[in-house]
Amino acid sequence: MIVSSLGEMLTFGERVARNLHGGEVLELVGDVGAGKTTFTKGLARGLGVHDAVQSPTFAISREYDGERGLHLVHYDFYRLDNAGIMADELAESLADEHGVTVVEWAETVASILPTDRVTLTIRLVADDEQARDVSWTTGGERSKELMEAST
Repeated sequence: MIVSSLGEMLTFGERVARNLHGGEVLELVGDVGAGKTTFTKGLARGLGVHDAVQSPTFAISREYDGERGLHLVHYDFYRLDNAGIMADELAESLADEHGVTVVEWAETVASILPTDRVTLTIRLVADDEQARDVSWTTGGERSKELMEAST
């Protein structure tokens, strides 16, 4: 799917958020600047989060409460060679049925992530600096239903 602007990426995130019920996991894959945090901002907006959503690159994780009784936990493992204690925090987040977990740069924690998750890949489009090529795979029935309802 081609997303032609960052505004459309926000809207896509909002659309996905409308179909979240809690307990979902989204792994975001893409180069630095591809739009992973922009997508997450859209998710947050769709969940009714009023706080400004920021990339957790330096904080590693950020949590936001939404109006729908769900909270969003956003992880960025870009700077970590080893998840260490963050693996325990992530495991707690994954067990929370009222949470939506978003993970960027998940290679160091791949063994902890559930199979039933959405892996969303965002690629820059060579001839258009605003456009992104967005694709996804799903690892189970729940994640498949989420993306079918969102697209």
